[in-house]
Amino acid sequence: MSKLLVILGAGESGTGAALLAVRKGFTVFVTDQGPIKPEYKSQLISEGIEFEEGGHTLERILTAGLIIKSPGIPEKAPVVAKALAAGVEVIDEIEFAFRYISGKVIAITGTNGKTTTTLLTWHLLNSAGFRVALAGNVGESLAGKVAQGNYDWYVVEISSFQLDGTRTFRPEIGILTNITPDHLDRYDYRMENYVSSKFRLVTNMVNTGHFIYYGQDPVVEKEITSRHITPVKHSVSLDPQPSGVFCIGSEMHFNVAGAEFKIEQSDTTLKGTHNLLNTMCAVTAALLAGVQEDDIRHALRSFINAPHRLETVATIRGVEFVNDSKATNVDSVVYALGSYRQPLIWIAGGIDKGNDYDRIREAVAEKVKSLICLGKDNARLFDYFSGIVPEINETENVRALVRTALDQAQAGDVVLLSPACASFDLFKNYEDRGNQFRAAVLELKKEVEPAS
Repeated sequence: MSKLLVILGAGESGTGAALLAVRKGFTVFVTDQGPIKPEYKSQLISEGIEFEEGGHTLERILTAGLIIKSPGIPEKAPVVAKALAAGVEVIDEIEFAFRYISGKVIAITGTNGKTTTTLLTWHLLNSAGFRVALAGNVGESLAGKVAQGNYDWYVVEISSFQLDGTRTFRPEIGILTNITPDHLDRYDYRMENYVSSKFRLVTNMVNTGHFIYYGQDPVVEKEITSRHITPVKHSVSLDPQPSGVFCIGSEMHFNVAGAEFKIEQSDTTLKGTHNLLNTMCAVTAALLAGVQEDDIRHALRSFINAPHRLETVATIRGVEFVNDSKATNVDSVVYALGSYRQPLIWIAGGIDKGNDYDRIREAVAEKVKSLICLGKDNARLFDYFSGIVPEINETENVRALVRTALDQAQAGDVVLLSPACASFDLFKNYEDRGNQFRAAVLELKKEVEPAS
């Protein structure tokens, strides 16, 4: 077999794969259809890795013995299709990295909640003194971490796109938070294809492994009963159960891995029903990995979640401003609205992805006193929520937005940016939207409540 290893895409995953491949003795060629970011280009140059940008040299690519593609490149892409037709093996960076791992993997996937669950799982192990790496969608590439050295555990957030490119990938502990329709354009608009992609998580797992899942998710529940699942199954429930991992109100009960105890959500830093689920999944994984109860309790009190996920930015005149810019679909907004009992000034809008607002109609009618639409085309929001929300405004200016929100709010209210829509009409991405919102809120606080 040719010793040439070709990497399609020079982002985080591609660059990490290139670094690992060089360390394993491959001749590496990196090719990117677009421009390569300076930080990745400098890494390639410093390692003496050959690369091209702005197009693919197909003749060179097809001489490879192995091709590693970016998860964002579908198998239908012409360059991948031609490589497969030529008999060249094509895998993802996650699969390549796994072939060189000496430690154990905890892999987390799901439509929603996987980033928080991944970060919390890593935090629980790291706080307990485990030698643990954080990788995947939420951190550095898994290949990059493997290239740096050996860890006992790798906590990896893994998307359906990344799972599609796996062959032998086998986590010791797999977590599936939920499955709701998403990215269906990648899966021929067939939900069953997307579901099968998610369940690749357990395909290679053995009977000594552990599979943690949300047992009340209707899609997951159906698949559990119809599929042969080899690893030990751990169902997590938001309702009381005779045993296992479940909730009674906001109190989480754990009976797993020889440990039996309960934790109130108020003893953690996370809020909202969805974060009960995320916390139970992460704690279950930590217990199975060998973390002790006392270490778990201590770590839950010090956890800081990723930004843009129900992130309290500031309180101004008794009004709490919350950045939930990551909520780019209605499912995420369901969780956000359910996290607050206070009256809400709800900020939504952007690029509507065919949202079904019926799912949040009742919660909006009960809790939202004002809706401020942040987007270029707010017709669907206006049409649907007129008559449900007492007041609806719109703007394309974030600084004006936060001032309007404060004017409409009273002490004790919450201003909630939870858009239910993609951000690309006005912003680079959801991070940019959240960052601009945060900056505007902090500017307003400084203006309204100057330090004495």
